[in-house]
Amino acid sequence: MDRRESLKALTIGSFSVGTILTACNDKTPAAKEKGTGDKLPGYGRTEPEAARDAALMAETFFTAAEMKTITVLTDIIIPADEHSGSASEAKVPAFIEFMAKDQPQFKLPLRGGLRWLDVQCMKRYNNGFTDCTPQQQLELVDQIAYPEQAKPEMSQGVAFFSLMRDLTANGFFTSDMGIKDIGYKGNVANEWDGVPADVLQQYGLAYDEKLLPQYLKMEDRGKIMTWD
Repeated sequence: MDRRESLKALTIGSFSVGTILTACNDKTPAAKEKGTGDKLPGYGRTEPEAARDAALMAETFFTAAEMKTITVLTDIIIPADEHSGSASEAKVPAFIEFMAKDQPQFKLPLRGGLRWLDVQCMKRYNNGFTDCTPQQQLELVDQIAYPEQAKPEMSQGVAFFSLMRDLTANGFFTSDMGIKDIGYKGNVANEWDGVPADVLQQYGLAYDEKLLPQYLKMEDRGKIMTWD
């Protein structure tokens, strides 16, 4: 199993669901309001939810230098290959910044880890992480990417890189690019073509032709859900 396959397994098996649910667990009073939403362009969020999203999107947490480091790191974790583009091409750095704003508990570990990375590079190579050569960057990453092999004095870097790896895998494999990379064949929002014909045939079932237009409304495909 190569690195990308390993990350797929990690993402599908553990982190992604928890993080996504956490990110969606909006406990703000506005978000708890029910029945006050209205149809909004784009993705069917209620007005309080959309207002919160807009406020988060308008914020800037990481500096330009920090985003540059995050971009390099995410592409080290998931580089482009013959199947798909890299993590940065899937907009994973933007996802990580959004997660830091949406889940404030990520802010300190991420910013602290980025600082740790630069300090280590200054000590070793007299340059910040992004000014190091790719070989130097990988030399340092190799020392924090494998927790069981890492030296005790690298524990801060190990914790930071583990968080970065989880966020990168989660961001990539929940992006359009990542989902195509996985080869996901399951349900797609607003698209349902009914039970496959071969499955119906296998169990001796069939749709009632009179009711079929009610089950499958192709004209509704792509419509965003509205709130009562």
